[in-house]
Parts: sequence; structure tokens; C-alpha cells
Amino acid sequence: MNRQDYYRAVLLGVIVGMSFLSLFYVFLSPEEDVKPTEPPKPIIEVVGTYKECDVVRYTPDNSARYSYFLDCKK
Repeated sequence: MNRQDYYRAVLLGVIVGMSFLSLFYVFLSPEEDVKPTEPPKPIIEVVGTYKECDVVRYTPDNSARYSYFLDCKK
């Protein structure tokens, strides 16, 4: 057995071993039912008033950053 045959055997063993480990992981891993713990917050919400106008809080793309604006419909 020369060096090239040895490297082929090692590479084939690694490929077969990783394939079996991947199959075991995919088929034997427990299924996880991930459910949200709280309902999503509204994107637009009236949080107060200022001089007869509503103060509206806007959350773009459910991020942690808030933007505020005044809504003066009256």
C-alpha cells in the first residue's frame, strides 16, 4: 500500500463517517416545537397626547428602535 492509497482510504473514511453522522443527526434528533412566548408588539401605537395631537410610536421592521411623530387629525 503506497502513500496515495493510504490518503484515499483516510479521505473515504472521513467522508463515510461524516455522512453517517449527518444522517444520524437529521433522522434521530428530537423535534423541537418552537412557539413564541408572547404575541408580537404592534408596529404603530398611540402612546400619549400633546397639544390636542396624538403621539404615535412607530417601530420599523420590529426592531428595538422607536420613532415618534405627532398625528394631528383634528
